[in-house]
Amino acid sequence: MAKSANLYARIEPDLKEQAEAILSALGIPASNAITMFYRQVVLQKGLPFEVRLPATKPVDISSVTDEQLNAELEKGYADITAGRTRSAKSVFDDIRKDYGV
Repeated sequence: MAKSANLYARIEPDLKEQAEAILSALGIPASNAITMFYRQVVLQKGLPFEVRLPATKPVDISSVTDEQLNAELEKGYADITAGRTRSAKSVFDDIRKDYGV
């Protein structure tokens, strides 16, 4: 079928630039990526990915005061001395699962 329908959408310029840089590196024109997305919506009869808020939000260290940082470090130290620890692999597995990375 000939491509004759137009789609107009307004998005943030930075988001567009970042996405198009990735698509370009993959060799996929933005119009093809949008077509692939629409095809998946039709095939899945909905969004082709899960839409939900993460269970917890990662802390942005730049927004934490010195007092808050010290309090968190003290909690961590208390956990270590009490033996409440996990392996790094287990923690990173959870992060990957929770944030889809």
